Amino acid sequence: MPIDKKRNLAVQAIRLGVHTSIAGGLPLSLERARELGCNTMQIFSHNPRQWAVSAIPADVSESFKKMRAEFDIAPVFVHTSYLINLAASDTVILKKSVELLKRELDLADTLGAEYVVVHTGSDSQGVATESRLRAVDAIKKIAGSWKSRLLLENTAGEKGDITSQIGDLAEIIRLSDSDLIAGITFDTCHAFAAGYDLRSDNDISALAAEIEKLLGLEKIKLIHLNDAKKGLASHVDRHWHIGEGEIGLDGLRKFVNHKAFKGIPLVLETPKKEEDDDPRNLAIVRNMLAN
Repeated sequence: MPIDKKRNLAVQAIRLGVHTSIAGGLPLSLERARELGCNTMQIFSHNPRQWAVSAIPADVSESFKKMRAEFDIAPVFVHTSYLINLAASDTVILKKSVELLKRELDLADTLGAEYVVVHTGSDSQGVATESRLRAVDAIKKIAGSWKSRLLLENTAGEKGDITSQIGDLAEIIRLSDSDLIAGITFDTCHAFAAGYDLRSDNDISALAAEIEKLLGLEKIKLIHLNDAKKGLASHVDRHWHIGEGEIGLDGLRKFVNHKAFKGIPLVLETPKKEEDDDPRNLAIVRNMLAN
């Protein structure tokens, strides 16, 4: 078989997608993913800036499930509301966050989505260790029989963040001891902003070794592949276009082709200011994977 054909087949086997808009209805997010040539995707299941959540009508959910099977889009990742804060010291916010996360899981199950991605939260006024324990307690309160599973996402290390380090995520997962948590979502921009250098083979291997030791590489169920607008250890969460940020094309190429991270679904959360932003970023990643 010619080398180019082998490369194309290898790229097609990788699950690659973007965060897709649900404007106009949830099934339209699948159409947008297919038009971009994606075979996985991430969505919000509702307006992420509102506490109020409506049920998904049965006809909509059935249409969604039928279309995703037809388009071979899997896994489907649902990103939770930005309002959820499981580390909140405010008891009202904490209670509302727990309830909203339950609703997120309900909606994900209705759609047949495999995973729900959540930022555990922050508390700029508190002590990080105590805030993580609040998040642990909150997760323990979330009991149910959902098929969808939680993925905890690493954060950029902004003031109050409680999960910017791999050890932070490992601590919450270990202490929660919950079957609800399937693993983690690893965000490259967040990791770089938190101090993990992804620009050299040695640094990427060191990261892989840390994850293997503290979590197990099998716990990475999703990679948010984003370049970083700001510098290493900036603690600023600013996603940027692939190859145009501080991590750079060479670093991201090394990362996605490292043996520890190959085969894990990739979802881009790069800026969407122009119509060609998603197609351009996806084309760059496909080229990185093929070479």
